[in-house]
Amino acid sequence: MRSPVLPLTWHLARSSGRRGLQSQLLAAGAAAVGSFLMLLMIAASLGAGARADHTTWRTPDAVPAKKATAVQATTVTHVRGEPVTVVNLAQLPGRAATSAPPGLDGFPKRGEVYVSPALADLLHKLPAGQLADRFPKTTSYGTIGAAGLASPDELVAVVGRASGDAAVSKAAGNQNYYDEDLTGRALVSGFSSTRPSVFTGTDQGTVLLGVVLLAMPVVVLASAAGRLGAARREQQLAALRLAGATPRQILGMTAVEAAGVGAAGALAGGLVYIALLPALAEVPYGVGGWYPGQLWVGPGWFAAVVLAVTVLITVSAVTTLRQVAVSPLGVAQQADPRRTRAIRMVLFVAVLLCIWISTGGDGRLKTRQMLVLLALFYGAFWLFGPWVVDRLGRIVARRAKTPATLLAARRLSDDPRAVWRTVSGLVLVGFVAGFFSVSTLGSEGPSHRGQVAVITANAADARHAAAEARTKLRRAGVTATVTVTSEDAYDSLLGGVDGVIAQVSGGQERIDTAVTALTPLGSGRFPFTQEYVSASDDTVTARVTTVSTATLVLSFLVAAASAGLTAAANVLDRRRVYGLLRLAGAPLDVLDRARTRETVIPLAVLAGGTTAMGAFGAMQLNKAAGTTINSSGAVELVICLAVGMLTVLAAITGSRPLLRRVTAGAAQTAE
Repeated sequence: MRSPVLPLTWHLARSSGRRGLQSQLLAAGAAAVGSFLMLLMIAASLGAGARADHTTWRTPDAVPAKKATAVQATTVTHVRGEPVTVVNLAQLPGRAATSAPPGLDGFPKRGEVYVSPALADLLHKLPAGQLADRFPKTTSYGTIGAAGLASPDELVAVVGRASGDAAVSKAAGNQNYYDEDLTGRALVSGFSSTRPSVFTGTDQGTVLLGVVLLAMPVVVLASAAGRLGAARREQQLAALRLAGATPRQILGMTAVEAAGVGAAGALAGGLVYIALLPALAEVPYGVGGWYPGQLWVGPGWFAAVVLAVTVLITVSAVTTLRQVAVSPLGVAQQADPRRTRAIRMVLFVAVLLCIWISTGGDGRLKTRQMLVLLALFYGAFWLFGPWVVDRLGRIVARRAKTPATLLAARRLSDDPRAVWRTVSGLVLVGFVAGFFSVSTLGSEGPSHRGQVAVITANAADARHAAAEARTKLRRAGVTATVTVTSEDAYDSLLGGVDGVIAQVSGGQERIDTAVTALTPLGSGRFPFTQEYVSASDDTVTARVTTVSTATLVLSFLVAAASAGLTAAANVLDRRRVYGLLRLAGAPLDVLDRARTRETVIPLAVLAGGTTAMGAFGAMQLNKAAGTTINSSGAVELVICLAVGMLTVLAAITGSRPLLRRVTAGAAQTAE
């Protein structure tokens, strides 16, 4: 016998009218947004890993001298405050030919200079005395292809040297004691390595943290989409259940409808993601923009995301019908009190104790452990939220002094799960705001802005280099005070290393000119500035700042979309209730104020709790990183929460015209 599930599902979908179509369109829209954001997050994580892989050739693994075919010395110089990675390569005489580095058409010969497209533009834009004169004179530059670059905006140069050149000597690999990842020398036979550049090595981990923090608001949005039109669906299916439909058929019809809507929306979001790939590639992160191929997740991940969003919406829709299958008469009479049990509070307290114990002691946790604890916290708060909403409704109802407050309180206690779904997005985003506002990974160290340092072999060489430095700077038109440092001087950029310090006046252009003018004094090593010394810390801090800002913005937008979507769905689902209240004489303004208060009351309580937990998590991360608390984060936190609250309230206010429309014909609506 043919199953009636598909025909009945199609019939109910067609007969639901404009109200049902509105719910389906909203659900499909939410699925599209969720799919797009999930694909975007996965793309950023995978793309960051791919970019890091494209920089490993610059830090190859050293091989024994007998097996080496070339020598490589990699260093970093800065121009306009941006890092320029310079790879010096020299073929060893009498050895087999070395393969070409990634992105080059051959191993560079002596005097050949290959540059990235972005660096080529900069070389033509800036005067030679600020940048080009740092490299060997050449009639034309070769081009480094995409295979050797992490980003089209990255500044990279590959210089061919003779094996006896000072730039590839042992001294060139000892720039200073600050960071061996910025400058190093190795005997090589190829360019295979697993160690990425310092400018890309932390990108994927930082993005992954943002992905985890943003994942829950996206899940909330997709779950809200699955519950759109729940009241309408419950009434229809309860009637079918009373007419003889089996629980399996009821659940089957719901799953088919939700899966169809979810799949259509998720696929639409995926297609939007594909269409926007060129535009998304222009968004800078870290070393610059992206190659579009780096942001393509591949057919496997694409299908997995579309399927995951569809399944999430389907499961969310099916779980709302548990009461229909068990007690269809109660649903038809709308007699479900939807109470929550105290076991939710017990589980929440147990999870908090587990997190407290796990983060005790010195607080040094591995990244995987912190992600697990974060997921555990999200899950516990998802269970705990409806219980708090239920209790808040009972407390407020006993103390309500206005009709709007009383209506809001009854709504809180009558259906705490639905109210929680409305506010859960911003409540969980409060954790993100608290985390990033308090966290700080940057370390405060001595600043030597305006200084240009040149390392010398000893104090005698430093005195000789100082005299030359004054002459070269004067010829370059740079005003600077040149001093000689020694092993006893720790208050300069050299920090106790023999060399020369030039205190330059006149801004960044003059500093770049000074670096270029002093390059011949470095015996193969570039002069360096404060940007070189603080490169590692500044890179991590910049990545965290970028990811935190993006995560907060996207989280608030998703929370607002989720709240607005749920609020609109609640208006449609409670159309009969609003009609009866209007017939009973309740003004429209009272109903609208009640809707607003049923959002504000749980937000004021629950968002504060998650924000405090986010701040606690940031403190643990600061402790693990050995940094202090960001004291200015309190102001940022207040601003974030205020903006988030206003955004969600604006989204809820957006459904006010819908409330006015569904209550315009109160007599017909209440039928």
